[in-house]
Amino acid sequence: MVLHHLVNIFLYLIFAYKFMMIIRSDMKKPFVYGVSVEGENFTDREMETKRLKLNFENGVNSILISNRRMGKTSLVRHVQKLVDGKEIKVVYMDIYKCRTAYDFYEKFASSIIQATETKMEKMMETAKEFLMSITPRISYSPEPNSDFTLSLGITPQTHTPEEVLNLPELIAKKRGISIVVCIDEFQQLGEFPDTISVQRQIRSVWQHQRLTSYCLFGSKKHLMSTLFYSQSMPFYQFGDMFYLKKITTEKWIPFIINRFAGAGKHIDEKLARRICEIVDNYSAYVQQLAWNILAVTEKQVTEESFTYGLEETLAQVTPLFVEKTNALTTYQLNFIRAICQGYHREFGKAEVTSQYDMGTRSNLEKIKKALIEKEIIDLQEDGYVLTDPLFEYWFKREMM
Repeated sequence: MVLHHLVNIFLYLIFAYKFMMIIRSDMKKPFVYGVSVEGENFTDREMETKRLKLNFENGVNSILISNRRMGKTSLVRHVQKLVDGKEIKVVYMDIYKCRTAYDFYEKFASSIIQATETKMEKMMETAKEFLMSITPRISYSPEPNSDFTLSLGITPQTHTPEEVLNLPELIAKKRGISIVVCIDEFQQLGEFPDTISVQRQIRSVWQHQRLTSYCLFGSKKHLMSTLFYSQSMPFYQFGDMFYLKKITTEKWIPFIINRFAGAGKHIDEKLARRICEIVDNYSAYVQQLAWNILAVTEKQVTEESFTYGLEETLAQVTPLFVEKTNALTTYQLNFIRAICQGYHREFGKAEVTSQYDMGTRSNLEKIKKALIEKEIIDLQEDGYVLTDPLFEYWFKREMM
């Protein structure tokens, strides 16, 4: 029996060691995509980091807007680690799954309590101290990065919106600290029932807070722009708004070369530059393509290994792109084809309509509106463009 237990312990130790090696190797992965990046995988963004850090430290509300895959979450998480401490507590929450105002209020309150207390017992005490008439519950989470979740049971019958929205300010006053609340996927508010009333309610409370500031950002650029750029919307001019631009090629090239070198491999400047050009410097795509090329490279990146890596990247995104195009009408597909051929304005001209049937002139506006809402195109200074560079690369190859 003793020998049996010793064998089990030995096997467990072997498993634990292998598991730790997997974790350590993943932490040292040269390129990271699909999740927020940090540490050595976080590159550039010096100016944005400085600006956001200054906002966090001085209680200035921040609004981040950009296309998808540009690294908004990574930037916020990076600054959170720089600022979070005894005097300033930074709360991060993702409200993508929230579908109603009270879904949001529940998430808002539980996230703040979990971020401002370190021990489970203190969380329960804080919840009861600042939110009356609740029975907080702790449930253990199957998620690898979360030990447990705090449920408060906030409903219209138990709490008013003002009681919940004032929570961080009350905690900040009692603790003698400042709080920064970072809300990812903030555009979800625009999808709530009676959204304008909800937005007015939230802003009316937040705008009077002095110890709490907010960093609001999301992955749907056109919805975020509607919330914050339109003068008729409650959150118009709510804070310091900045558009997250692409990291330049000259910043990416040394990062890519150094990461390959760290993995014992080499990529020359020309091929590193081509990675950036294919994906138009979109942060997540740069890391994804670079990783797939590195994965099939022995020592030196060649034209062959570069092509293999690119094909693997396209294979990973093809199901998503196929689903996206299957949901489009013939007119909408033709509009995209016109953009791919270099047309960005005056789509009603005979030169364009003779090649691409998009219906009547009045139908053009419907096409534009639909494709913008689907986050497929965007209107910029030079005209209409596709928002996803890899989708454009794939579309030209598969749909033209």
